[in-house]
Amino acid sequence: MNRVILMGRLTRDPDVKYSQGAEPMAIARYTLAVDRRGKQKEGQPSADFIPCVAFGRLGEHAEKYYKQGTKVVIEGHIQTGSYTNKEGVKVYTTDVIVDSQEFAESKGSSSGTQNTAPASTSGDGFMNIPDEIQEELPFN
Repeated sequence: MNRVILMGRLTRDPDVKYSQGAEPMAIARYTLAVDRRGKQKEGQPSADFIPCVAFGRLGEHAEKYYKQGTKVVIEGHIQTGSYTNKEGVKVYTTDVIVDSQEFAESKGSSSGTQNTAPASTSGDGFMNIPDEIQEELPFN
């Protein structure tokens, strides 16, 4: 079974490109900084930096809402590959292909990050949805 669940913060804004063809598809690449458990020895990193790729609507969502520092939870699978670079050296790659992604904290709780996703709530505890994104909701 090849399943991965990660929670971490984006190290920079997603790099989004669109495929060629009749129906272009968003391809978003971003790196998650995922904290390691336990105490680390001095001088050793306390996080792993995991490259992630989101396709289609997931890529569009990342482009629209994800910024450097955004804390997200992703679920996906590991994909490995290789290519030969310009110097003729074989390079091996490992990416997490995102199958689902969501915010791991509310807009107000992130330290200094600016998300444009709706996160305000009304007095009854339900989230207020701005009129401009009503048509994007799958349950209208």
